Amino acid sequence: MEDFSLLFPVVKEHKTNQLTAESINDLSIDFLLDNLTDHRNEREHMYNLMTQVTDDPEVIKWRCDVFEDFLRFPKLRSAMEDLVARLADLKDVARFQKDQEGPSLWSLINRLREIDEYVSCITMIKKTLEELDVHSEGMKTLRQIVTDIDRESGFPQLKADIDETMEQARRVKSITIGVNLDDMLRPKAAGVISLNDAPFVDAGLMKRFMNFANRQDGLHEGTDTSGMKHFHAANPITTEYKIGGYQKSAVSNDIAIETTATGTDSISNAITKPVTSIMKKTCDDIKSTLKRYVNISGYMLIGLMPEIIFYVRWAELIDKIIAKGMPVCKAEILPPDDRNCSFKEIYNLKLAINNVKGDDINIITNDIDFDDERRIYILTGPNRGGKTIFTQAVGLAMMLAQWGIYVPAASAKISPCDNMFTHFPADENDTVDLGRLGEESKRLSEIFEAATPRSFMLLNESLATTSVAEGLFIAKDVVKAMRYLGVRCIFNTHMHELARSLDELNNGVKGDSRVESLVTGVQHGERSFKVAVMPPQGVSYAKDIAIKYGVTFDQIKDHIKSRAD
Repeated sequence: MEDFSLLFPVVKEHKTNQLTAESINDLSIDFLLDNLTDHRNEREHMYNLMTQVTDDPEVIKWRCDVFEDFLRFPKLRSAMEDLVARLADLKDVARFQKDQEGPSLWSLINRLREIDEYVSCITMIKKTLEELDVHSEGMKTLRQIVTDIDRESGFPQLKADIDETMEQARRVKSITIGVNLDDMLRPKAAGVISLNDAPFVDAGLMKRFMNFANRQDGLHEGTDTSGMKHFHAANPITTEYKIGGYQKSAVSNDIAIETTATGTDSISNAITKPVTSIMKKTCDDIKSTLKRYVNISGYMLIGLMPEIIFYVRWAELIDKIIAKGMPVCKAEILPPDDRNCSFKEIYNLKLAINNVKGDDINIITNDIDFDDERRIYILTGPNRGGKTIFTQAVGLAMMLAQWGIYVPAASAKISPCDNMFTHFPADENDTVDLGRLGEESKRLSEIFEAATPRSFMLLNESLATTSVAEGLFIAKDVVKAMRYLGVRCIFNTHMHELARSLDELNNGVKGDSRVESLVTGVQHGERSFKVAVMPPQGVSYAKDIAIKYGVTFDQIKDHIKSRAD
């Protein structure tokens, strides 16, 4: 039970790879988190989950199925969010209980609160899961776990025990305290005389105090102290018969113990330790009884809090995207060694989020396949033609699928990647020592040191800050290395000559990741943001734009002539 997770099947090892800082930035993980939650603690937990990459098909399928249950049942999300709020309070109480030196009475009260809330959490989530037709193994397993806890832990009797104990604790309505005075009538020592089940209602306390005598050590019935023989106290500090010492009762062999509290706040000190110590044995007996029902030190549900929040927040966001009429789908998971991917009507999740927030964006969808025919794409097109948006869209779709979240596409089939490596333009501040070209080359070298055939690469305008000849020379070698290694990649670039070198790239090195030209941008002078497998267009795009805005030589000449006429 302690090993149960909504992110990993119980039998699977939790093996993941960490996204690089560059990939976290280039995939806009912070932007996603900003739109998933406003809570700092939730954000930290989700960040940790979203920056770890697993390519295990069983793990990813487990997550996809669990997420689908969260998405299908708003009632489940509502119950789980309520559960997290209760668990947060339970966690605070449990943290308070770690102080084993705390007073017995107050420790018991909080322990009872802790267990009572735990029982409520188990009961609530059990009832919710019994009412819903959940399909995932994760949620079915959770339902069985809470059912077993409820059945095997004797919750009805436990609840009765808690109620009875809380009622007993609430019976303490007043405390009788004895105070020793010095010659100047200043308090110099104090001790508890009795715990009472009724509040004091009259002023005849001194008479009762002077005639104290008692026949029991536990809770004193009423406030009448007549017949009391000794003090009820906490620690045997001295053998002298005075407040702060202990004595044998005149009517029994029981030892009555009392704590000495000296100083400026002796009465306050007297209320704390002596009161709780009188009930220590009772408290300890009750705690032992409670341990028969529940392992207080490690509640399984508390460990699920970050995972529950992860699914709830993503389901809420995907629900909003669906409400906007944009396609989403559950990814089909293929064997990792196939290194295949297929997306139909894919779009960038960031655009969908902006649509949800109220922006009026005409989102263009595209299709793309990674298989034995083509695994490396050289993506070209005009500025602001959608190259970066599309490159990032593919990377986000891969990550969403592997997190178990619905993908922004009409259909998706993926062979999971073991890591996502990105190479976007560097900040000028990061290139002081090596220069822009040196810094970019260094980062590319580090990527190839870590990448495997199962990895995915996204290159965005890499090597574009040097001369065309220098950039093209390095870029060709980088693409050949990708083909040799066998990775999947989108290389977004303005180097049209690189896309025209397909024969050189494919024939110059052996490998099964073929290189293909992909083009995005403009159709008939309009920005279409559509991508297509085709040769790079070069000046044809510029010609379309020139015609659209009337800046070809013939158009300008005709305009000049018309003015002259």
